[in-house]
Amino acid sequence: MEDELSGTRSRPPGLATVALTAVPPVVWGSTYAVTQLWLPADRPFFAAAARVLPAGILLLLWVRRLPRGRWWGRSFVLGGLNHGLFFALLYVGAYRLPSGLGSTLTAISPLVVMAVAFLVLGERQARVTLLAAVAGVAGVVVLVWQGDRSGGVDPWGVVAVVGAVVASSTGFVLVKRWSPRDDVLVTTSWQLVAGGILLVPVAAAVEGAPPALDASALAALAYLGLVGSALGYVLWFRGLTRMDAGAVAVVGLVNPVVGTVLGVALLAEPFGGVALAAMALTLGSVLLAQAAVRRRAASALARLLGRALATWARARATLRRTGVRLPGTRARLRRGERNTVGACPT
Repeated sequence: MEDELSGTRSRPPGLATVALTAVPPVVWGSTYAVTQLWLPADRPFFAAAARVLPAGILLLLWVRRLPRGRWWGRSFVLGGLNHGLFFALLYVGAYRLPSGLGSTLTAISPLVVMAVAFLVLGERQARVTLLAAVAGVAGVVVLVWQGDRSGGVDPWGVVAVVGAVVASSTGFVLVKRWSPRDDVLVTTSWQLVAGGILLVPVAAAVEGAPPALDASALAALAYLGLVGSALGYVLWFRGLTRMDAGAVAVVGLVNPVVGTVLGVALLAEPFGGVALAAMALTLGSVLLAQAAVRRRAASALARLLGRALATWARARATLRRTGVRLPGTRARLRRGERNTVGACPT
């Protein structure tokens, strides 16, 4: 299986890879608002299983490949960390916390991913990426503080979201270590099915029979399953196989920004100038952490500077040909004449 699932990771990622990797956090940022608005109350394990398992089965029917060898065990490890445990804890937090607060608590993910990537992969982050992550987390902390002022915070909800982040961060690093870049769709289908299999008995034991669902709840689950789980995780794991784990994790800070915006727009949560500045800091940090963005910005700046210098050189040449002196030229000539006279012995 290792021979079948092999790929190279030498080519540096471009802006297209960064942009595609940013799509999942945008979708995931809507999880809290969608959950509170349209899914049945107090059924987090059912919601997690209903989001994961059908999406995994559809992907599996599409790729038509089953795990072999060690990938049976790996599928359940990754499915448990990235989907089973993660979604269960995520939905517990979603039901217990305000939309913006629940989303912004995921801000610790970049730092956790960087720590796990260093321990497991020996991956050292560039200093600018680390500084960008810290700045982004600081921006999200401000958003959390803004959310804290709007009401009480359920401590169990906070614990659940933090636990979800730790589980998924570990799973993300293992995805980067185990998954090839050319078979992300295949391994994602295995993970989703494995995670769903782990969630179904937990949901049945804790919550009992599935609840009745109206049309809006079915539509919400279809959105979260097809877009949030199937498409979202394929794109996210694709990014992990092509980019540094730390840089991918910083992209995840788009999640709390979207969660805050939707919380304001759909749930009437408070918002002010401080939160707007914090969001700008967070998004700026996401861009700064990406090597592709830095390369493109440096290239654009170099081209701009080169054009400015070329324009200035052409202007000087034109003025010299026409006999027009640049400002300050006459004064410099006079100073030169005085210095010449002063130096003359007669």
